[in-house]
Amino acid sequence: MTDQRGGAVDESCVLTEGPWTHRFVGANGTRFHVVEAGTGPMVLFLHGFPEHWWAWHQMLPAVADAGFRAVAVDLRGYGASDKPPRGYDGYTLAADIAGLIRALGERSATLVGSGVGGMVAWTVASFHPSLVRRLVVLGAPHPLRLRAAIFADPRGQFAASTPALKFQLPRYEHVLTKDGGAAVGEILRRWAGPRWAASGDF
Repeated sequence: MTDQRGGAVDESCVLTEGPWTHRFVGANGTRFHVVEAGTGPMVLFLHGFPEHWWAWHQMLPAVADAGFRAVAVDLRGYGASDKPPRGYDGYTLAADIAGLIRALGERSATLVGSGVGGMVAWTVASFHPSLVRRLVVLGAPHPLRLRAAIFADPRGQFAASTPALKFQLPRYEHVLTKDGGAAVGEILRRWAGPRWAASGDF
């Protein structure tokens, strides 16, 4: 990724300090940035698009205080995790999370996913069920419901899926990151509630 001047983005910008620890973990041939707080059974948070681990920054201390090991990850291609040119299909993303659970020394985890992270969570539960203790999905339909909706309302579902479908275009990521990520900012503004869009967190 490059910044608006064409230089490489300093990934340390996502290493925000707080009541958590940052570290890098290798899994499925990729280096992942994870943020951890607390001890106990692991709850692994998977962010949506166009976000990174920070989407869960308020949840991490709350879940840690409740007696869990709260872990948020920058998925492949996001934040300070590796950004390989391929491997963004559901099968590979599920293998990333399965490998990450093992690399973090756990036999299973509760997965919490939002949006694209929710779709990844559904896929992990399908391909690696023994690794998923519990599953919490926000803003992402069950794949069978999504399939039924596509057949029932193809035009509406195609319109709703356009941002994700554009990632099938070669080098589309450069459209999102030009002008300091203006397109990402516009997507977030369009999807945000007015109070959040006016807040400092936005």
